[in-house]
Amino acid sequence: MKNVAFWIGSAIFIGLCTLLALTWSNEYIFFSGYVILQFIILATAWNILGGYAGYVNFGTSAFFGLGAYIAVALFKGFGLPLPLQILVAAAFGAALGLATGLMTLRLRGIFYSIATVAIAIIVETLIVNWKFVGGAAGIQLMRPPVSFPFDSYIKMLFVFGAVMVVISIACARYIENSWIGRGLRAIRDDETAAECSGVPTLRLKLIACAISGALMSAAGAPSAMYTQFLDPSSAFNLNYSVSALAMSLIGGTAHWIGPVLGAVLLGTTQQVLTVSISSELNVLVLGLMLIFFVVAAPDGLIGLLRKLGFFKTKSARPSSEGRANP
Repeated sequence: MKNVAFWIGSAIFIGLCTLLALTWSNEYIFFSGYVILQFIILATAWNILGGYAGYVNFGTSAFFGLGAYIAVALFKGFGLPLPLQILVAAAFGAALGLATGLMTLRLRGIFYSIATVAIAIIVETLIVNWKFVGGAAGIQLMRPPVSFPFDSYIKMLFVFGAVMVVISIACARYIENSWIGRGLRAIRDDETAAECSGVPTLRLKLIACAISGALMSAAGAPSAMYTQFLDPSSAFNLNYSVSALAMSLIGGTAHWIGPVLGAVLLGTTQQVLTVSISSELNVLVLGLMLIFFVVAAPDGLIGLLRKLGFFKTKSARPSSEGRANP
């Protein structure tokens, strides 16, 4: 019954986003809305490994940037449409996630986190030396003509973002409620005990790495057409890694809806501040909100809602179910 309600709600959400794109004339709402949708995908993808398994990943920017540059290469070399760009970028992201997992998942705690930063630096260095996609100087892009029923590319990206949000949340929900999620929670609680109990820890972590990487790269694929310019410093910006982590922790990592709540709250706040005051305040606000929730509400928004009686989770560890254990 819950699955039926989820898919009905998802269909209504996509329908409302499509209706808004077809009827609303002011494009700024779609520029801002797409950024928030992008944050939801990144936070949800981060939580699959960082929240469910407790492996804190600082390499989000590597997957996001890879997805963006794969899309640029496909568009420049073959003229592929956006849906195919996203699918191929997701495949490359899954491959990078699998490779990263094979190289680093024997590490634990802070050593794993440092290794993910190194992966981001390596991928960025490779892109800097890839002249076909502009190298260090970056590349300017012209958006292709949009097809019916959309009258602008940004509106089409907004609807694509809504569809990708539903897909990413559906993946997170399935993992959370399946044997994969139960195994990942066992790894987070005590990996040694999980191994002794017969949990296939390495296989589960590799699955989480591949799915998380695929979603992050898929989120990055449309970004080049969104800005019409792409360079390594923007594509591999560390802010993507920090934002994905912060949004998951602010919302709560115990449930799939936590990263969604955190991304909507923080993403909306940043967009409002960008318009009303200055975009330079974004990082400050992110830091202050993260400090507040870590100190005052370590279980995130989900923890606050649970204490107020509005939300229930099935976790058996209320003292740490909202935190990723680095």
